[in-house]
Amino acid sequence: MSIKHELIAKIKNKTLTMGVCGLGYVGLPLAVDKAKHGFRTTGFDVQQKKVDMVNAGHNYIGDVVDADLQELVASGMLRATSDFSFVKDMDFIAICVPTPLDKHQQPDISYVRSSAQAVSKYLSRGTMVVLESTTYPGTTEDLLRPILEEGSGLKCGKDFYLGFSPERVDPGNLIYKTSNTPKVVGAIGEDATEVIAMAYSAILDGEVHTVSSPAVAEMEKILENTYRNINIGLINEMAILCNQMGINIWEVIEAAKTKPYGFQPFYPGPGLGGHCIPLDPYYLSWKAREYGFHTSMIESSMMINDRMPEYTVGRAGKILNRHKKALNGSKVLVLGVAYKQDIDDYRESPAIRVIEEFHKTGAVTDYYDPYVPQYREGDAWHTGLTSLTPEVVKNYDLVIITTAHTTVDYEMVASCGVPVFDCKNVCKHIQNRESLEVL
Repeated sequence: MSIKHELIAKIKNKTLTMGVCGLGYVGLPLAVDKAKHGFRTTGFDVQQKKVDMVNAGHNYIGDVVDADLQELVASGMLRATSDFSFVKDMDFIAICVPTPLDKHQQPDISYVRSSAQAVSKYLSRGTMVVLESTTYPGTTEDLLRPILEEGSGLKCGKDFYLGFSPERVDPGNLIYKTSNTPKVVGAIGEDATEVIAMAYSAILDGEVHTVSSPAVAEMEKILENTYRNINIGLINEMAILCNQMGINIWEVIEAAKTKPYGFQPFYPGPGLGGHCIPLDPYYLSWKAREYGFHTSMIESSMMINDRMPEYTVGRAGKILNRHKKALNGSKVLVLGVAYKQDIDDYRESPAIRVIEEFHKTGAVTDYYDPYVPQYREGDAWHTGLTSLTPEVVKNYDLVIITTAHTTVDYEMVASCGVPVFDCKNVCKHIQNRESLEVL
């Protein structure tokens, strides 16, 4: 029996063994979904702490239901390990590791490379390997394929299948989770595409859309997030202009939203956060230079979004000036360091950039975030306030709202007589706006 038919048979009778390399925001929910659909799943991670937590049934990802994880671990359907030798027992391996930028704002694919090398040592015939980490077009075929072939001695397309299926994770989204979000699959060869798509269809409830190659799937993911980056850059620039013209950008957007076609609302803010939107355009612009092409529109939006934390602090300084106070020495309370509302994820959070900009001016900052009691910046840990009361708020010269958490009492904050700079328009329903200013 051919590899293709062997794998199809295993998918249909649910004897396919599944593995996930990287048990973070992408990998752990995917591993849970695989196990929930009746496939024995092994999670691989180099961080022993994550391995131990999974094996103890202790959840650390917001999009995973605690009871699901506990039940799957207890039943033996899901386990975790830092021993990559168990890769030899896997029929399907998804690589879900970080792809950050280095200090020069260039792609850091060291995690992808090291994961591929670890997998290659134990890769066996008849295995599907799928990269899910966001990266530049060509990574799967030009980087992963040689590593896997050289490390294993196997031939892609003949002995194992290789593809790319971009992760689509929106932390905190109450409607779309890993299981019901449509999936895109691009693989090397028609057989690989068919079988990998079939495997995803067996573990996910959303539609699986196939494309002709991994490069198409890689570019598709970059397009998704670059689209958002550009439109957020546009609305941030409009916000800056509207402020100078004395026009409320938020009211402008609400009016534009009434058009039933040709317009999708995006909103301004103190910058971009998360693991994709602030980073992915850099991957594309970096790769484009290899072809002598400059992504001028993309780079312009990146410049606008990158300067928003600095612009935000500049606006805050003007608010303090009107109250006859300087930034230098002022006490500023930052509300929210998570990169979006009602989650505990602070990766690339613009709020942290805003805090850094405040410190450059000599301002003294504290923060309150009910979801992020502590955050790490480099080697240093920063601890937030444990409560938010009128007595606490009145200790500050300025309050700046950088994350729109729905669990914060903004009406109380606005009633304390302290200037409030609302960067997320969460105070739009508050009637007494004497102390409020909106981005």
